[in-house]
Amino acid sequence: MHKLFFAGIGFALIVSAQAQQRNTLTTKDYDQAQRFVSTNAEQLVDHGSVRPNWLPSERFWYRDLTAKGSEFILVDPAKGTRSAAFDHQKLTSALSAATGKTYDASMLPFQSFSFSPDAKSISFQTGGKWWNYDLQSNQITAGTAPKQPVQEAGDGGRPPRGEAAGLEVLSPDKKKAAYIKDYNLWVRDVPTGKQTQLTTDGIKDFGYATDNAGWKSSDRAILTWSPDSKKIATFRQDQRNVSDMYLVTTNVGKPTLKQWKYPLPGDKDVATIQRVIIEVDNPKVIQLQIPPDPHRATLSDDIASSGTFDDVNWNDDGSKLAFVSTSRDHKQEKIRLADAATGTVREVFEETVPTQYESGWGAINWRYLDKTNEFIWFSERDNWGHLYLYDASTGKVKNQITKGDWLVTRLLKVDEKNRVLYFMANGRQAVNPYFSQFCKVGFDGKNLTVLTPEEGNHQVSISPSGAYFVDTYSKPDVPPVIVLRNKDGKIITTLEKMDISRLTATGWQPPTPITVKAHDGKTDIYGLMYKPTQLDPSKEYPIVNYIYPGPQGGSVGNWSFSAARRDNQALAELGFIVVEIEGTSNPLRSKSFHDMSYGNMAENTLPDQIGGIRQLAQKYTYMDTSRVGIWGHSGGGFATATAMFRHPDFFKVGISESGNHDNRNYEDDWGERYNGLAANSDYEAQANQNYAKNLKGKLMLAHGMMDNNVPPYNTLLVVEALEKANKDYDLVIFPNSAHAFGSYSSYMMRRRWDYFVKNLLGAEPPKEYQIELKPDPRNRVNQ
Repeated sequence: MHKLFFAGIGFALIVSAQAQQRNTLTTKDYDQAQRFVSTNAEQLVDHGSVRPNWLPSERFWYRDLTAKGSEFILVDPAKGTRSAAFDHQKLTSALSAATGKTYDASMLPFQSFSFSPDAKSISFQTGGKWWNYDLQSNQITAGTAPKQPVQEAGDGGRPPRGEAAGLEVLSPDKKKAAYIKDYNLWVRDVPTGKQTQLTTDGIKDFGYATDNAGWKSSDRAILTWSPDSKKIATFRQDQRNVSDMYLVTTNVGKPTLKQWKYPLPGDKDVATIQRVIIEVDNPKVIQLQIPPDPHRATLSDDIASSGTFDDVNWNDDGSKLAFVSTSRDHKQEKIRLADAATGTVREVFEETVPTQYESGWGAINWRYLDKTNEFIWFSERDNWGHLYLYDASTGKVKNQITKGDWLVTRLLKVDEKNRVLYFMANGRQAVNPYFSQFCKVGFDGKNLTVLTPEEGNHQVSISPSGAYFVDTYSKPDVPPVIVLRNKDGKIITTLEKMDISRLTATGWQPPTPITVKAHDGKTDIYGLMYKPTQLDPSKEYPIVNYIYPGPQGGSVGNWSFSAARRDNQALAELGFIVVEIEGTSNPLRSKSFHDMSYGNMAENTLPDQIGGIRQLAQKYTYMDTSRVGIWGHSGGGFATATAMFRHPDFFKVGISESGNHDNRNYEDDWGERYNGLAANSDYEAQANQNYAKNLKGKLMLAHGMMDNNVPPYNTLLVVEALEKANKDYDLVIFPNSAHAFGSYSSYMMRRRWDYFVKNLLGAEPPKEYQIELKPDPRNRVNQ
């Protein structure tokens, strides 16, 4: 008995000692980490953004964020001046007197205003009331809410509020507004309010201008007005035989069934569009004389990604309609011209590719030029994304416009009169091929000019006339400089230089740009690395690999400066080295680069991630490759589970959020575009549940049960497979959340931190820490 007693005491002492040896992270440690997340970090940068609000006179105003609050700036490009848009102190005094409230000139209670047509006064809203401020007399008077405009076709601004918010599409002459009612298209006369029904045969799942296919759905009308405001180009979408998807709510009592059309790869029937032209003044529907097209576009899986009907160009008088028909697998593009009066269609030319066609990134890069009977066309036929000039009569190439080992990403402006194109290009800077620049070139391919030569990633906003543009350039580790240039690229004035002194005072540091070799041992690939601000190079740190494999995007995404990229720096602050790498098969490089894993999306750039991390560990000896974790969301959730199942000896801890683990269970267009049709690609071999038995490490799965993008059954397939294989796993379910978890995203972030701290760092986190994302006080409105 005595021996057993003392043995028990000895065992207890050993357990107690082991517990004491295990590191413990405190609330203070988590406090420090959360300083570098989202708005907590972003509100500590000043003078970092210029969003020009262009006026008819080519002047523009913008709101500049300062350490004290904000200031409204007015710029006159013709004069090269930059000044306050109004006397902030006088407006503040007048507003305080009118409302009886005390306001601060640097914290005005509105973020936007409108100039009067004569530019002598401005109007703004605060506290639920509208006010007019006379810029000459400095007098404020009560105003009335301006009539909310309906959304203009292609309008990049904020959609209007009200019953028809963002649902109507305004004609070019601003006298008519088209909208959907009971599956048919209607038009409202803006001056009189008179409503006219344009179509009569629309029915459920076979309606006009409907914006719903797969995970995309709304009541917004998808159409393009002719320049003379007399015709509409749209379609009748047929989903009658398309299969349904189902979700159910979680609540007290019976759940509510959510049911909608959601085709899957391999389905016999997918959504199709029958293209039509509608005459408005005397309603008439003209059906284009071609079979229905698949619900596909040249830019993405959304036929309205630009805010209007994609891949449609009217000529100036509305007599012709140019459009592109995309095949179901995105391998064939047919460029066509329709007679708007008769609906007859002429095929001009077509492009067929072995993998998948895309017309650019962020903008559709083809144009129809009726005056000269030509097309500007985008192609990767020489392995790089370039522009070509076509004869619309013969369908033959006249000349290649751009060429070289770089690519056009977005065609922004076509100057037909001077035959000059303005576009964004990647790959012209040796330091990083993802850095973008603004360029111009003649239709004949001559006089290529880089308008933004400074090293870094450039983003531009062009004035309505094209005479000026605002250029913001930066690097992931270099804050932005914002300048105003003329159309030839000459700098007129510097508008802002971001000040990050308040941010760096917290100990914040930018990520480290990295370059490693891809899995082929030859190709350079790029990424970012995040380190603890109190890094001790003599120690070894576990590694967290953030991944988004695309192939329509990548892990880094935006290569401009950012104060906060997800929670990467926050995780690093907890004691990790965080790495994100743009792997092969991601876009914005050559065609062959993007196609490296075509037909096998389960590769998920993982060979690049593993090889890249090993290369980094040779250079940075404080990286411990025996402790590597990985996490990602959506496609990154798919990649994370693949990593844990197929590379279990390298990745020890994984967090898979909202993953499309079996692309036979994800919407048809994405898989069929990057993987090929189900009949021609082995989707079964790529499904994660088939490899769940290989799990060795710690895996957390998370999914929203009302996810209408990636249905939760994707994750449940993996759960079932793990249970069949008698494997332990962790599961976080959000019963009524969609794809991104909504208000529970901070909870998921905290669970993510805890999981890596416990299982990869080997430490104890503070119990149920509450992550607080503080709103930027400079953005308070309607006080």
